[in-house]
Amino acid sequence: MVQFRMDPCGVICILITYGAVFYADFVIVWWICLTSFFNRYLWGSFHIVIFNIVISLLTWAHLRAVVSDPGIVPIPLTRHDFSDYHNAAKERNEEEDDWTVCARCEVFRPPRAHHCRLCKRCIRRMDHHCPWINNCVGEWNQKYFMQFLFYVGVLCVYAASLIVYSWTSDCPYCPSDLLAKQSKVLHSVILMLECLIFGMFVLAIMIDQLSAIFSDETAVEHVKKLGRHRPKKPKLKLLGEVCGRGPIFLWFLPCHTGPQASESITNYHV
Repeated sequence: MVQFRMDPCGVICILITYGAVFYADFVIVWWICLTSFFNRYLWGSFHIVIFNIVISLLTWAHLRAVVSDPGIVPIPLTRHDFSDYHNAAKERNEEEDDWTVCARCEVFRPPRAHHCRLCKRCIRRMDHHCPWINNCVGEWNQKYFMQFLFYVGVLCVYAASLIVYSWTSDCPYCPSDLLAKQSKVLHSVILMLECLIFGMFVLAIMIDQLSAIFSDETAVEHVKKLGRHRPKKPKLKLLGEVCGRGPIFLWFLPCHTGPQASESITNYHV
C-alpha cells in the first residue's frame, strides 16, 4: 500500500536529503571527474557511471522506505467498545507476546506492535519514527531504511575518496583561471564536510539498527524493556527476518524478496 504523510518536518528532511545527494552528484561529475580524470576518459566515465548507480540505488531504497507501508495495523470494518477490556487489563499482567488492544486506536494489535503518535496508528514491530523518510521504521520497511543508510555511507566514502584523489594527484587539465580554481576548492571542501557529517550520522544509525536486529529488540522495546526475555536466535536468521528470504545479494536490492516474517493482517470484523 503506497502512502505519503504531508508532515512539514518530514517533507523538509526529504528535500534536504535529495538536495545533498544531487549536490554531491554535481560536484563529483562536474568538478572532479570531468577535470581530474580529463586525460583518462575511461576512468572518468567509469567513476561517473558507478557513482550514479549508487545514487540510483540510494534513491530507490529511500523512496521505498518513504512510501511503503511500515506495517500499519488496519482499522476493523466494525468498531467495538473496548472499555471493559481496558478495565480488565489493569487487573491482569499481559505477556508481551500476546495480542493487545491499543488504547488510542481501539483496535486489536499483534505482538510487538506499538502506537506511533505522529502517524496516529499502530505499527507492527515499530522501531521509531524517522523524519528523514517521513515514515515509521517498522516490520515491512526496515529493510529499505537500512539499505538507504548503507548506500548513503557508500556514497560518502566514494565521494570523499575521489575528492582526496583530486587533491593529491597532478591535474594538468584542471582550470587555470583563479575563479575556476577557487570554485573547485570551495565545492570540494563543502562536499567533504557533507560526507563527514552525513557519513558519521548514518554510521551511528546503522550501528543502532544492527544492534536492535541482533538483540531482537526494537528501540521502543528497549526503552520499555520488553524484549530481553526472548530466546536467542542466530544473527543471520534475524537479518533474514528483516531483509527477506532468498540469496543474500538480494538483501542489497530495494525489492521485495519474499514473504514478511509474519503473516499480514487484512481488515477484519470484531
